[in-house]
Amino acid sequence: MCTTLPAVSGDPLSPRYDSGDDVILRAGDAELRFRRDDFADRVTGAARRLGLIGPDAPPDDERADLVALAAHGAVAGPRSELGARLEALRPHLTAGGRDMVHWLRRLVVRGAWIDQHVRDGALVPAFEQGSGFSYRSPVAGAPVSVDTHAPDWSAHVHRRTTA
Repeated sequence: MCTTLPAVSGDPLSPRYDSGDDVILRAGDAELRFRRDDFADRVTGAARRLGLIGPDAPPDDERADLVALAAHGAVAGPRSELGARLEALRPHLTAGGRDMVHWLRRLVVRGAWIDQHVRDGALVPAFEQGSGFSYRSPVAGAPVSVDTHAPDWSAHVHRRTTA
């Protein structure tokens, strides 16, 4: 499956990110290739960061709907309550003129960009308890901003019903 999306920032994207050939995202001149599980993990993390799901791992049917939304731009034939809810909300969840699908894809691409730059030695990760990861220039040691100010849609968090 291949999806083309507009470039997500002024930062140069590494066209070499490649974990597999199951999903291909094109952003500007960059082509990012993902293994199915890598893409699903990144989409799930993006959905969590946007507040669309809670901290628990989603069941397989919800995860499949999130992947469909990010890869295809819509959830055709939702497999879960989450998929149906996100499809119903999709036209209404926008931030900064960008919709929910854009933000999911943007965070997936941003994560791949960061990972590739760490592999290339262009970013040095540092972990601090309480604040998480930050990144520094390997040359000057200066902090490098890689944060994307994503919207918070936690008011729409999907809460699974228990039987």
